[in-house]
Amino acid sequence: MSPLRIAILECDTPAEKINNKYGGYRGVFSLLLRESAAALGQPDKLDPETGLEISGWDVVTAQEYPNLEDVDAIVLSGSKHDSFEDHPWILKLVEFTKKAFEDKRVKIFAICFGHQILARALGARVGRNTAGWELAVCEVDLTETGKELFGRDKLRIHQMHQDIAYGYPSEVVSLGASPRCAVQGMYVPGKLITVQGHPEFREDIMTEILSLRTAAGLFSKEQSDDAFSRAGIPHDGIAITVAFLKLLI
Repeated sequence: MSPLRIAILECDTPAEKINNKYGGYRGVFSLLLRESAAALGQPDKLDPETGLEISGWDVVTAQEYPNLEDVDAIVLSGSKHDSFEDHPWILKLVEFTKKAFEDKRVKIFAICFGHQILARALGARVGRNTAGWELAVCEVDLTETGKELFGRDKLRIHQMHQDIAYGYPSEVVSLGASPRCAVQGMYVPGKLITVQGHPEFREDIMTEILSLRTAAGLFSKEQSDDAFSRAGIPHDGIAITVAFLKLLI
Protein backbone atom coordinates (compact mmCIF):
# COMPACT_ATOMS: atom_id res chain seq x y z
CA MET A 1 0.00 0.00 0.00
CA SER A 2 1.43 3.38 -1.00
CA PRO A 3 1.90 5.94 1.81
CA LEU A 4 -0.32 9.00 1.97
CA ARG A 5 1.63 11.97 0.61
CA ILE A 6 0.87 15.01 2.76
CA ALA A 7 2.44 18.42 2.05
CA ILE A 8 2.66 20.85 4.97
CA LEU A 9 2.50 24.43 3.68
CA GLU A 10 4.52 26.23 6.36
CA CYS A 11 2.99 29.71 6.52
CA ASP A 12 5.29 30.81 9.33
CA THR A 13 8.34 29.76 11.36
CA PRO A 14 7.54 28.93 15.00
CA ALA A 15 9.22 30.75 17.90
CA GLU A 16 12.84 29.65 18.37
CA LYS A 17 12.29 27.28 21.29
CA ILE A 18 9.39 25.54 19.50
CA ASN A 19 11.27 25.47 16.20
CA ASN A 20 14.30 23.83 17.80
CA LYS A 21 12.21 21.25 19.65
CA TYR A 22 9.86 20.18 16.85
CA GLY A 23 11.61 21.16 13.60
CA GLY A 24 9.25 23.83 12.29
CA TYR A 25 5.55 23.43 11.62
CA ARG A 26 6.40 20.44 9.46
CA GLY A 27 7.60 18.70 12.64
CA VAL A 28 4.66 19.86 14.73
CA PHE A 29 2.15 18.56 12.17
CA SER A 30 4.10 15.36 11.49
CA LEU A 31 3.81 14.48 15.18
CA LEU A 32 0.07 15.27 15.22
CA LEU A 33 -0.59 13.27 12.03
CA ARG A 34 1.30 10.22 13.30
CA GLU A 35 -0.42 10.33 16.70
CA SER A 36 -3.77 10.66 14.93
CA ALA A 37 -2.98 7.76 12.58
CA ALA A 38 -2.32 5.64 15.68
CA ALA A 39 -5.56 6.86 17.30
CA LEU A 40 -7.46 6.01 14.11
CA GLY A 41 -6.64 2.38 14.87
CA GLN A 42 -6.83 1.07 11.31
CA PRO A 43 -3.25 -0.04 10.59
CA ASP A 44 -4.44 -2.13 7.63
CA LYS A 45 -5.56 1.12 5.97
CA LEU A 46 -3.08 3.57 7.52
CA ASP A 47 0.04 2.41 9.32
CA PRO A 48 1.18 5.15 11.76
CA GLU A 49 4.84 4.27 11.13
CA THR A 50 4.99 3.71 7.38
CA GLY A 51 1.71 5.07 6.03
CA LEU A 52 2.55 8.79 5.93
CA GLU A 53 5.00 10.56 3.64
CA ILE A 54 5.17 14.12 4.95
CA SER A 55 6.93 17.02 3.24
CA GLY A 56 7.34 20.65 4.32
CA TRP A 57 7.14 23.68 2.04
CA ASP A 58 8.25 27.21 2.93
CA VAL A 59 5.56 29.29 1.24
CA VAL A 60 6.67 32.57 2.88
CA THR A 61 10.36 33.11 2.10
CA ALA A 62 11.17 30.46 -0.51
CA GLN A 63 7.57 30.53 -1.84
CA GLU A 64 7.94 26.89 -2.86
CA TYR A 65 4.95 24.63 -3.49
CA PRO A 66 4.42 20.96 -4.26
CA ASN A 67 3.02 19.80 -7.58
CA LEU A 68 -0.57 18.84 -6.82
CA GLU A 69 -0.20 15.62 -8.81
CA ASP A 70 2.58 14.55 -6.40
CA VAL A 71 0.53 14.84 -3.19
CA ASP A 72 -2.69 13.43 -1.78
CA ALA A 73 -3.35 16.27 0.66
CA ILE A 74 -2.13 19.69 1.71
CA VAL A 75 -2.11 21.19 5.20
CA LEU A 76 -2.21 24.98 5.50
CA SER A 77 -0.59 25.96 8.79
CA GLY A 78 -1.29 28.85 11.10
CA SER A 79 0.75 32.05 10.95
CA LYS A 80 1.49 35.31 12.77
CA HIS A 81 0.78 37.08 9.46
CA ASP A 82 -2.59 38.59 8.51
CA SER A 83 -4.64 36.54 6.05
CA PHE A 84 -6.22 39.71 4.62
CA GLU A 85 -2.91 41.32 3.56
CA ASP A 86 -1.93 41.55 -0.11
CA HIS A 87 1.73 40.60 0.22
CA PRO A 88 2.88 38.73 -2.91
CA TRP A 89 3.44 35.47 -0.98
CA ILE A 90 -0.08 35.63 0.49
CA LEU A 91 -1.66 36.28 -2.91
CA LYS A 92 0.35 33.34 -4.30
CA LEU A 93 -0.90 31.14 -1.43
CA VAL A 94 -4.53 32.18 -2.09
CA GLU A 95 -4.13 31.25 -5.78
CA PHE A 96 -2.54 27.89 -4.95
CA THR A 97 -5.34 27.17 -2.46
CA LYS A 98 -7.94 27.88 -5.15
CA LYS A 99 -6.18 25.42 -7.45
CA ALA A 100 -6.02 22.78 -4.74
CA PHE A 101 -9.72 23.27 -4.01
CA GLU A 102 -10.58 22.83 -7.68
CA ASP A 103 -8.45 19.68 -7.95
CA LYS A 104 -10.81 16.70 -7.79
CA ARG A 105 -8.36 14.45 -5.92
CA VAL A 106 -6.34 16.53 -3.44
CA LYS A 107 -7.71 16.91 0.10
CA ILE A 108 -7.21 20.00 2.28
CA PHE A 109 -6.72 20.49 6.04
CA ALA A 110 -6.51 24.19 6.94
CA ILE A 111 -5.64 25.63 10.34
CA CYS A 112 -6.24 29.17 11.77
CA PHE A 113 -4.51 31.48 9.23
CA GLY A 114 -4.85 28.63 6.72
CA HIS A 115 -8.59 28.38 7.48
CA GLN A 116 -8.90 32.10 6.74
CA ILE A 117 -6.84 31.76 3.54
CA LEU A 118 -9.19 29.03 2.33
CA ALA A 119 -12.21 31.21 3.15
CA ARG A 120 -10.57 34.08 1.24
CA ALA A 121 -9.76 31.81 -1.71
CA LEU A 122 -13.46 30.93 -1.91
CA GLY A 123 -14.57 34.57 -1.80
CA ALA A 124 -15.35 35.17 1.89
CA ARG A 125 -14.16 38.31 3.66
CA VAL A 126 -11.42 37.94 6.26
CA GLY A 127 -10.16 40.54 8.71
CA ARG A 128 -9.73 41.66 12.32
CA ASN A 129 -12.20 40.41 14.87
CA THR A 130 -13.91 43.27 16.72
CA ALA A 131 -14.33 40.88 19.67
CA GLY A 132 -10.54 40.71 20.06
CA TRP A 133 -8.28 37.75 20.77
CA GLU A 134 -9.39 34.18 21.39
CA LEU A 135 -6.69 32.39 23.39
CA ALA A 136 -5.71 28.94 24.73
CA VAL A 137 -8.16 26.04 25.04
CA CYS A 138 -11.71 27.22 24.32
CA GLU A 139 -15.00 25.46 23.69
CA VAL A 140 -16.62 25.47 20.28
CA ASP A 141 -20.34 24.80 19.89
CA LEU A 142 -20.66 22.29 17.07
CA THR A 143 -23.32 22.09 14.40
CA GLU A 144 -24.99 18.73 13.82
CA THR A 145 -22.46 18.10 11.04
CA GLY A 146 -19.61 19.01 13.40
CA LYS A 147 -20.90 16.63 16.09
CA GLU A 148 -21.13 13.83 13.57
CA LEU A 149 -17.72 14.51 12.04
CA PHE A 150 -15.75 14.80 15.30
CA GLY A 151 -17.78 12.45 17.50
CA ARG A 152 -18.18 15.16 20.15
CA ASP A 153 -21.04 17.32 21.45
CA LYS A 154 -18.64 20.24 21.94
CA LEU A 155 -15.10 20.76 20.74
CA ARG A 156 -12.19 21.85 22.88
CA ILE A 157 -9.38 23.38 20.85
CA HIS A 158 -6.42 25.71 21.32
CA GLN A 159 -7.02 29.21 19.94
CA MET A 160 -4.50 31.95 19.10
CA HIS A 161 -6.11 34.48 16.78
CA GLN A 162 -7.47 37.99 16.44
CA ASP A 163 -8.49 37.58 12.77
CA ILE A 164 -11.53 35.73 11.46
CA ALA A 165 -13.49 34.78 8.39
CA TYR A 166 -16.62 36.93 8.42
CA GLY A 167 -18.82 34.41 6.69
CA TYR A 168 -19.05 31.00 5.06
CA PRO A 169 -18.34 30.51 1.36
CA SER A 170 -21.32 28.93 -0.40
CA GLU A 171 -19.31 25.76 -1.16
CA VAL A 172 -18.81 24.76 2.49
CA VAL A 173 -20.80 23.44 5.46
CA SER A 174 -20.43 25.08 8.90
CA LEU A 175 -18.85 22.98 11.65
CA GLY A 176 -19.29 25.27 14.63
CA ALA A 177 -19.08 28.64 16.36
CA SER A 178 -17.87 30.16 19.62
CA PRO A 179 -19.03 33.29 21.44
CA ARG A 180 -16.12 35.26 19.94
CA CYS A 181 -16.01 33.72 16.48
CA ALA A 182 -18.96 32.64 14.34
CA VAL A 183 -16.86 30.77 11.73
CA GLN A 184 -14.94 28.10 13.65
CA GLY A 185 -14.78 25.41 11.00
CA MET A 186 -15.67 24.54 7.41
CA TYR A 187 -16.30 21.21 5.76
CA VAL A 188 -16.78 19.84 2.29
CA PRO A 189 -17.50 16.07 2.43
CA GLY A 190 -14.69 14.06 0.94
CA LYS A 191 -12.64 17.22 0.27
CA LEU A 192 -11.66 19.41 3.20
CA ILE A 193 -11.82 20.25 6.89
CA THR A 194 -10.79 23.61 8.31
CA VAL A 195 -10.69 24.84 11.90
CA GLN A 196 -10.04 28.32 13.26
CA GLY A 197 -8.25 26.78 16.25
CA HIS A 198 -4.99 24.85 16.47
CA PRO A 199 -5.32 21.05 16.77
CA GLU A 200 -1.52 20.82 16.53
CA PHE A 201 -0.79 22.98 19.60
CA ARG A 202 0.30 21.43 22.88
CA GLU A 203 0.64 23.00 26.30
CA ASP A 204 4.35 23.77 25.80
CA ILE A 205 3.69 25.48 22.45
CA MET A 206 0.80 27.54 23.81
CA THR A 207 2.67 28.64 26.96
CA GLU A 208 5.72 29.69 24.91
CA ILE A 209 3.60 31.79 22.51
CA LEU A 210 1.67 33.31 25.42
CA SER A 211 4.91 34.17 27.23
CA LEU A 212 6.47 35.84 24.20
CA ARG A 213 3.36 37.77 23.19
CA THR A 214 2.60 38.85 26.77
CA ALA A 215 6.18 40.15 27.07
CA ALA A 216 5.68 42.04 23.79
CA GLY A 217 2.58 43.73 25.24
CA LEU A 218 0.01 42.08 22.97
CA PHE A 219 -2.13 40.83 25.86
CA SER A 220 -3.23 42.49 29.09
CA LYS A 221 -2.28 40.78 32.36
CA GLU A 222 -5.90 39.70 32.77
CA GLN A 223 -5.99 38.15 29.27
CA SER A 224 -2.64 36.50 29.81
CA ASP A 225 -3.48 35.03 33.25
CA ASP A 226 -6.78 33.69 31.93
CA ALA A 227 -5.11 32.10 28.89
CA PHE A 228 -2.30 30.53 30.94
CA SER A 229 -4.92 28.97 33.22
CA ARG A 230 -6.45 27.17 30.21
CA ALA A 231 -3.25 26.26 28.32
CA GLY A 232 -3.06 22.76 29.81
CA ILE A 233 -6.71 21.73 29.48
CA PRO A 234 -7.13 18.49 27.48
CA HIS A 235 -8.31 19.23 23.95
CA ASP A 236 -9.59 17.47 20.84
CA GLY A 237 -6.73 18.04 18.41
CA ILE A 238 -6.36 14.35 17.69
CA ALA A 239 -10.11 13.81 17.17
CA ILE A 240 -10.09 16.65 14.62
CA THR A 241 -7.10 15.21 12.78
CA VAL A 242 -8.54 11.67 12.83
CA ALA A 243 -11.59 13.09 11.04
CA PHE A 244 -9.26 14.55 8.39
CA LEU A 245 -7.36 11.27 7.95
CA LYS A 246 -10.70 9.52 7.38
CA LEU A 247 -11.13 11.71 4.29
CA LEU A 248 -7.88 10.26 2.95
CA ILE A 249 -8.29 6.52 3.41
